[in-house]
Amino acid sequence: MTKDDDKKIIKRQHQGEVVSTKGNKTINVLVSKKKWHSKYEKQYRVDDKYPVHDEKQEAGVGDIVLFEECRPISKTKRWRLIKIVKKNK
Repeated sequence: MTKDDDKKIIKRQHQGEVVSTKGNKTINVLVSKKKWHSKYEKQYRVDDKYPVHDEKQEAGVGDIVLFEECRPISKTKRWRLIKIVKKNK
């Protein structure tokens, strides 16, 4: 066994709210983060939208989902749905 075989791949994970399910096996997830401004010493919010691959098409608008980085699936999709944390009523 070499050292290369023992390396564990660390994949980035995010949690956010589904804002759109219009694509085929694709959901758009909004992730909000709070950042600190160094000069003005205030917090501000940064919103990012990610196209996420949803193979079983089980997520709906308003659901809170957990997703992780994966191989490129299409031109823009590099994220895969892991699980639905909270279902919208």
